[in-house]
Amino acid sequence: MTEPSPITLKGVPGSPYTRKMLALLRYRRLPYRLILASHDTPGLPAAKVNLLPTFYFPGPDGELQAVTDSSPILRRLDAEHAARRVRPADPAVAFLDSLLEDYADEWLTKAMFHYRWAYEADIKRASDVLPAWTRGRTSDALLAEAGKTIAGRQIPRLRYVGSNEVTGPVIEASYARFLDAFEAHLRDHPFLLGARPGGGDFGVFGQLTQLAMFDPTPMAITAQRAPRVFAWVGAVEDLSGLEPSDADWFAMDALPATLTAILKEVGRVYAPLLLANARAVKAGATQVETEIDGQPWVQQPFPYQAKCLAWLREEYSALNPGQRAGISEVLTDAGCEALIAA
Repeated sequence: MTEPSPITLKGVPGSPYTRKMLALLRYRRLPYRLILASHDTPGLPAAKVNLLPTFYFPGPDGELQAVTDSSPILRRLDAEHAARRVRPADPAVAFLDSLLEDYADEWLTKAMFHYRWAYEADIKRASDVLPAWTRGRTSDALLAEAGKTIAGRQIPRLRYVGSNEVTGPVIEASYARFLDAFEAHLRDHPFLLGARPGGGDFGVFGQLTQLAMFDPTPMAITAQRAPRVFAWVGAVEDLSGLEPSDADWFAMDALPATLTAILKEVGRVYAPLLLANARAVKAGATQVETEIDGQPWVQQPFPYQAKCLAWLREEYSALNPGQRAGISEVLTDAGCEALIAA
């Protein structure tokens, strides 16, 4: 029997989305080969947008195409490989999974980016280590210069994720609440949506590989405040030995209160951001101005997150009336109902 060709991707350990997809591939037991970004990639096409991880899939003509954006890739892998899928079979539960993955990718990443580039100890570690992952063999002087270049490029980008003196406390308070809610959930459940991981788990895991395992300030907070969460990150790194079953997902009519608590944090901070950002993008505004958790929030509009909201609404619209009713009840209880409003 011919062995399947490994999936090729390029990435680095300091990229939460690279770590998200590597853990996914291990859990799915899909053969892959990872090319570190510091290595040359002769013969591989360039991506339209230079994001990590970059996957290389055969196109319609058989030629390799460079593909980025972890969530669509996750769904593509589910469509192409039936075993050990991460999208729940129940479309209503799958919608919740999409919302949780989106929250991780687009809100928890604010905490990751904020902590990494707002505190001196975190800036130093990132400046020292990140270029060593991306530059390969180089001298101490060139490595230090590369670190300064990375910090000089990333710190000004805090305005894109909304991290500033006003919003920083909102981000940090939200991260603490998420840790508390997830810690409580993990007392009784191994994953967000039951006894097997969904896309939301891998999204959360990706961000926590940095927040809990690399950047010193949030790492200390996580270890002290949420030891189960800290341990969970290490376990999710490789779930290839887990044997999931179709019965491992929560049923929509039996969602635990601990999951509702996590969804309430989504409704508290991420839902108002998505809505305000979509309004700003639609109006062509140069700034998002809203209130999150009772505090002013200002950042530059992010067109991609307007697409995220549109995709969530498309997925909700595709549900049948009964499924929509169940989702609406859950989202209303969590304060997320505005996400699916017409």
